[in-house]
Amino acid sequence: MNIYEIPRNYKGESRILFIFSTKALIYTAVGIGIGLIPYAILNILGLGTIGLILIIALGGIGFGIGTCKVPESKKFSLTQKTGGEAIDDVIKRWLKFKTRKNKIYVYTKEETKDE
Repeated sequence: MNIYEIPRNYKGESRILFIFSTKALIYTAVGIGIGLIPYAILNILGLGTIGLILIIALGGIGFGIGTCKVPESKKFSLTQKTGGEAIDDVIKRWLKFKTRKNKIYVYTKEETKDE
């Protein structure tokens, strides 16, 4: 009996340490980097354990943004429109929309009638 592998779409993402894709590792590192700033301030004040908890929380948020997708649900308009897309892509599009001052450019083709 022969073994056949079913092709899977990896989208160019390799896994590092089982759970981290390259994108998730980058987002986790950014979250930890952002958490180091309050950790330094809290460590000076003698609250280093709270700073460590904050680093872990921000690293987890970064991992979630880099790994998870928006769930598909018909209850909310946001999940109807963006269901199944990566969270970081949704955030990037939202930031692009806000930097353009809430303008959406729509190109329409007008039909002219000859009289």
